[in-house]
Amino acid sequence: MRFLPKSDAERRQMLEALGLESVEELFAQIPPELRLGRPLALEPGRSEFEVLEFMRACGRQNKTGLPCFLGAGAYYHYRPVVVETLASRGEFLTAYTPYQAEISQGLLTAIFEFQTMICQLTGMDVANASMYDGSTAMAEAALMARRITGREHVVVAASVHPEYREVLRTYAHNQAIRIREAPYDPESGAVNVRAAASLLDDNTAALIIQSPNFFGVVEPLGELAEAAHAAGALLIHAFSEAVSLGLLAPCEQADIVAGELQSFALPPSYGGPYAGVIATREKFVRQLPGRLVGQTTDTRGNRAFCLTLATREQHIRREKATSNICTNQALVALMATIFMTAYGKQGLRELAEQNLAKAHYLAARLPLRFRGPFFNEFVVRCEAQPPEAINRALAGRNIIGGLPLGRFYPELSDCMLLCVTEMIRREDMDRVAEVFQPGGAA
Repeated sequence: MRFLPKSDAERRQMLEALGLESVEELFAQIPPELRLGRPLALEPGRSEFEVLEFMRACGRQNKTGLPCFLGAGAYYHYRPVVVETLASRGEFLTAYTPYQAEISQGLLTAIFEFQTMICQLTGMDVANASMYDGSTAMAEAALMARRITGREHVVVAASVHPEYREVLRTYAHNQAIRIREAPYDPESGAVNVRAAASLLDDNTAALIIQSPNFFGVVEPLGELAEAAHAAGALLIHAFSEAVSLGLLAPCEQADIVAGELQSFALPPSYGGPYAGVIATREKFVRQLPGRLVGQTTDTRGNRAFCLTLATREQHIRREKATSNICTNQALVALMATIFMTAYGKQGLRELAEQNLAKAHYLAARLPLRFRGPFFNEFVVRCEAQPPEAINRALAGRNIIGGLPLGRFYPELSDCMLLCVTEMIRREDMDRVAEVFQPGGAA
């Protein structure tokens, strides 16, 4: 947002309109310790040009474009120029929501293409117009499973992203849903299939598994699906690294797929906005939250698009609504659609292969904590120095390190999660490997 200065008279007029006596009253809700309490450190009388130059000089002190080994749900992938170019067109950038199909054909077409590509990517029959992000998509999938089965319990693997699980607990709090956590195997890093199966009972709505999981390990989805279905529960396959779907076959036995498309040309951007994915079998389509665009013909017989399913309380009776989710992420979902179109099936596979090969190149030189198969993330032991010390040493070499795991998993306080994408060069990986050697972090 641009800063537009106001005169004293204009400020007084604004305060009068708000019924306030002073600026201090306006900011009374902000704790004093969070207020600056002094004028900005700018010389008085600076012109707009001079102020902008000052701000740009401050910005140049930031380090940008550094090699980044931090993943854990926000990934360092290349963003093709075509994505920004097309998504910035006025008809897309200003579009809000496709309530009136007759004047929203462009947006509806884009959403229809998005849904089609998500079905191809996940192996599901139907996908909706997108969700807020991966964490809320996973939580909505759990609510969806509850509606389908009429059961109250959900089993989620401890290897699912910790923040996704926290969102799930928040959703479940007022829904009378009981959540159980299935432990991960300390050797492989994958969920303990036997332990997960033992937690399933005749009141379990779903088993939620992330693959690749938070540790980067590929889960045995087939075995887990069999265990879930044997108990009459659904299998929800969650994912946070969408690029993995270019190489890993979708789980044919999954009932619902929920995940995050940040890897598809969406910048980390301080946490969003992102685009969530939820897809399912055709028989469950009426339990999908949000909206779904379908193809039809107009009065002249031409191909046209419209909202085929809208299960929000704004569209139907509140007691029949599947969710009160406000809207889909149309613009960022469009960006992901352009990304998938630009890469295509073969290009996405080659991108995934690059991620796999580079991750395994670095992992071969580091002490791995788990032995399970992994994609582009893996957990390493920090034997010479604590994870925080290693990250400080990497920062001194202009490298963004990995995620210390002690914050989420106390038993892994001596471990770090590293991610390697197509953006990482061999010399950067060699420098990281050096820091992990005894004395390398000094």
